[in-house]
Amino acid sequence: MWFVFALLSAVFAALTSILAKIGIDGVNSNLATAIRTVVVVVMAWGMVFLTNAQNGITEIGRKSWLFLILSGLATGASWLCYYKALQVGEASKVVPIDKLSVVITLVLAFVFLHEEFTAKSLIGCILIGAGTLLMVL
Repeated sequence: MWFVFALLSAVFAALTSILAKIGIDGVNSNLATAIRTVVVVVMAWGMVFLTNAQNGITEIGRKSWLFLILSGLATGASWLCYYKALQVGEASKVVPIDKLSVVITLVLAFVFLHEEFTAKSLIGCILIGAGTLLMVL
């Protein structure tokens, strides 16, 4: 089931890029990010209440709160940078560079989460990096 959700995530991320590039025309990138964020917040809390998950908020520990807040700050910084890049650059060049996050995530997962880094992972990272370079040149 994780694969289906991951694939849907990729499809929605692709739609996000195209829809954002069209919608950001003539709009300040920070304002556009704020509008997008409000929509995401409403949608996320709607899902929380729809699935009756709101009671779990009192069970969240301090460590989880800290890392969820840090993750939110990283997301915000990512979105602000992404929208600015998308506003001034071509989507076909911005998106591949943004997807270098896959390579960075694999390296960070190896260093901080002690996840396995295999020959397959290394080859994949090299191919993603080479593919990104090829697409943006």
